[in-house]
Amino acid sequence: MRILGLTGSIGMGKSTAAEMLRSLGLPVHDADAAVHNLLAQGGKAVTAVERAFPGVVQDGAVDRKALGAKVFGNKTELKRLEAILHPLVRRAERDFLTQCRQERHDVVVLDIPLLFETGGEKRCDGVVVVTAPQFLQSQRVLKRPGMTLERFRQILKSQMPDAEKRRRADWVVDTGLGRRPTLAALARVVRELKSDRFNRSR
Repeated sequence: MRILGLTGSIGMGKSTAAEMLRSLGLPVHDADAAVHNLLAQGGKAVTAVERAFPGVVQDGAVDRKALGAKVFGNKTELKRLEAILHPLVRRAERDFLTQCRQERHDVVVLDIPLLFETGGEKRCDGVVVVTAPQFLQSQRVLKRPGMTLERFRQILKSQMPDAEKRRRADWVVDTGLGRRPTLAALARVVRELKSDRFNRSR
């Protein structure tokens, strides 16, 4: 079984690419969705997060806005949160990979926003980075509810620059060209990864 890492900076089209990979028949583990589950009512991280950040739990679930207000822009508090969440997300990822091996999938996808920032590429056989022109990235992000230019800038500061991600990638897919070219490019990536001739460039 080969593992394809999927990543890209905010607004670059990673969620759309993940949907397309699912449409190609690949199982996808969404790290963001795993975090949502951990913070939802009954989630495995709720108690630990409330202990570390008192007052952020409402009706048995973590209020993500309240939590964000405590950690956004604060590296120390963010590290405290990551120390709680990252091991649980990794456990969910391992369970996903175990199930995929049992089901004999030949290629699976790990959709991880901070793949390179957390060293996740070491767990992958190849990495595809999605990208788009900067103006399109800005348009996409600033349309999101509650997003401001200042918040967007702070998020970008917390992420590895797009140019560096592209440099480290095995494949780069430009989502700014439209859905059809994006899907075709992703299908080529999957074919190459499945090929016996695949040899990781890094």
